[in-house]
Amino acid sequence: MSTPALHLPLPARPVPASSAWRARLKSAALRLAGWPFPLAVLLLWWVAADRAWVAPQVLPAPAAVWTTLVDLVRTGELWPHLGVSLTRVLAGFAAGTAIGLSLGVAMGLSPRFKDYVYPLFKAFSQIPVLGWLPLLMLLVGIDETLKVLLIAKAALVPVALNTFKGIQGVPTRYIEVARVLRFTRWQLLAKVVFPAAFAPIWNGIRYGFTHAWLALVVVELLASSEGIGFLIVYGRQLFQLDVVLAAVVVVGAVGFALDRLLAAVESRLTRWRRSGF
Repeated sequence: MSTPALHLPLPARPVPASSAWRARLKSAALRLAGWPFPLAVLLLWWVAADRAWVAPQVLPAPAAVWTTLVDLVRTGELWPHLGVSLTRVLAGFAAGTAIGLSLGVAMGLSPRFKDYVYPLFKAFSQIPVLGWLPLLMLLVGIDETLKVLLIAKAALVPVALNTFKGIQGVPTRYIEVARVLRFTRWQLLAKVVFPAAFAPIWNGIRYGFTHAWLALVVVELLASSEGIGFLIVYGRQLFQLDVVLAAVVVVGAVGFALDRLLAAVESRLTRWRRSGF
């Protein structure tokens, strides 16, 4: 009687050092690919200001904008406005995300609810944020409630749509396997539907925050006495374009930083995908 052969797993082949180096080089090149265009714009701005192609009152030099930004930070004038803006956007974003997730889940899980609500929701989503401004001003005035409602509307639409599409896009075979395993409805949702739809749902949350941040600046430009948008209006009224551009830089930098924060949270939450489970 012959002894059965043992099939031992083959040791993993080491990655050549040259291949690893090329992979790191390619990754670095991809990270740097987005830098040439903004650097070219900055260089064009510097040249235009240095050679007086545009009047300094209209286009301040980059050095003047940087000096103004440093002064706003050092004197503490920037922080109250930034704090007010962050408070507004987080309140509106939280409300819009909560409503959008609930609406998207309901439309994704209930065909009857979707038939009743989806056409109206599509019509609602086509109206821009500023289209609601006159009506809401009549209903709630121009205080903080108006700003939070407009920001919430901006965040609600992408969150609800991506949540709905994510749940609708869950592969049918996943559902069939769960039914074979006799999952309860809650187990089906918690272990199959929501994990499979997590990526589009989180993308909707990121898009929702981007829309909320843009809506915040627009709302503060129109009706506000404090915040980053108000700082832009204030600088324009005094014809201090260096203050305007410094506030614009702050808007872009803070929005980018918060988006990177959401991306880092997503990377951590989806680590289980990369681990092979």
